[in-house]
Amino acid sequence: MPSSSRRTSGSPTSTGARQPAGAPPPTGGFWSSSRARHLIPVAFLTYSLAYLDKSNYAIASAGGMTGELHLSAGLDSLIAASFFLGYFFFQIPGTIYAEQRSARRLIAWSTVTWGLLAVVQGLLSSPGQLIAVRFALGVVEGAVLPSMVMLLGRWFTDRERGRANTLLILGNPVTVMWLSALSGWLVSVSNWRVMFIVEGIPSVIWGLLCLRLLKDRPEDASWVSAGELAALQEDRNAAPAPSGTLSQEYRKVLRSRPVLLMAVQYFFWSFGMYGFIFWLPSIVKKGSGEGIGATGLLTAVPYAFAVLAMLVNSRLSDRSGRRRIAVWPWLAAGGLALFGSYAAGSNFPVALALLVVAGLCLYAPYGPYFALVSALAPPGVSGAAVALVNSLGALGSFAGTYLVGWIRGTPLGDGGAFALMAAGALLSAALMLAVREPRTPPVPGTVTRQPTAATRT
Repeated sequence: MPSSSRRTSGSPTSTGARQPAGAPPPTGGFWSSSRARHLIPVAFLTYSLAYLDKSNYAIASAGGMTGELHLSAGLDSLIAASFFLGYFFFQIPGTIYAEQRSARRLIAWSTVTWGLLAVVQGLLSSPGQLIAVRFALGVVEGAVLPSMVMLLGRWFTDRERGRANTLLILGNPVTVMWLSALSGWLVSVSNWRVMFIVEGIPSVIWGLLCLRLLKDRPEDASWVSAGELAALQEDRNAAPAPSGTLSQEYRKVLRSRPVLLMAVQYFFWSFGMYGFIFWLPSIVKKGSGEGIGATGLLTAVPYAFAVLAMLVNSRLSDRSGRRRIAVWPWLAAGGLALFGSYAAGSNFPVALALLVVAGLCLYAPYGPYFALVSALAPPGVSGAAVALVNSLGALGSFAGTYLVGWIRGTPLGDGGAFALMAAGALLSAALMLAVREPRTPPVPGTVTRQPTAATRT
């Protein structure tokens, strides 16, 4: 990826002065880096707001919108799923703009626009209008995740990216956790329209702030020390250089067997995941018999455990340098837990406990997974590889959101919905076994066991 010339001196700022040229790379943990302390909170909050405005439809659906607008199960599912069609179409074009022009501008203005569209959802009464706005919401959010992953790839070394990606994607379960409780409360004291409006406004304000808080490259930030820049440059030098023009490298992404395989794998993972996310509130409300306020609190439980699982899994993956083993066992366990939750039948406490297990297992692999996608991508176009994978994931999300919601309205009911989600998770785990990962040497000072012939990737 192109980068501007590195500055080795700078004026002192409120975050500290740049170290002198030639200073050794800083030592310490991940959070000792000024890059982590500055960039990770911004990335986390941006993705959190994106996830809020994407996923609060599930609370609105369970909180009276379907009755007020006279939505059938099929139409309700189509409105929820239309977001992912828009999300699919803008992934690669948006990420190419971010990679070649400015990720900062794309992320900031996308955040402003999706906040405005989220507010508009609360003002509409026609299913057709809701489908159009949900589609547009997907378009403007489409490039944010791959652009953020690409941006973090510029700011963090290979050894740091698993944790950086995980802390970004933690915006997903953390947001759904407080979203479920807050949105349920907002609907209970007002209505679903007020919820959409209140939760859309912060994105508009935050997008404008991002123009000041984000920088496209660490060389553009005076508060990054020379030692950290040296470590980043050393990491870039160790990576294979692009072997052709940018257009040739993008074509390589489309011909890359590992990237295409992971794109198909991510389709099925997202199929199970978004069926789970979008319809969990309705499933919990039906199973528990509670009101929307209590439903929101119960729905938050799986995501609290998912946060812990993501942090532990990403750290272990970064220390070992192994990515694939940090993905497929979790997905397989998540699929089995979904089957078990269905088998629990009317025993709601057992079913909820298994949903907690399913949720944490489906979330835990995200950080190592996207670090592996970036590692497998042709040099210089990791953003395009992530965008391609995420595009297929968007189609899987559309299929999962629509089909799971539709099946719940048929005689198959929630049992059929659980079976469908579980099948997607198990198939994604099986496909992950076919991915061959590049070996990354472990962190110095850690003891790892050399793989045997039976476990070597």
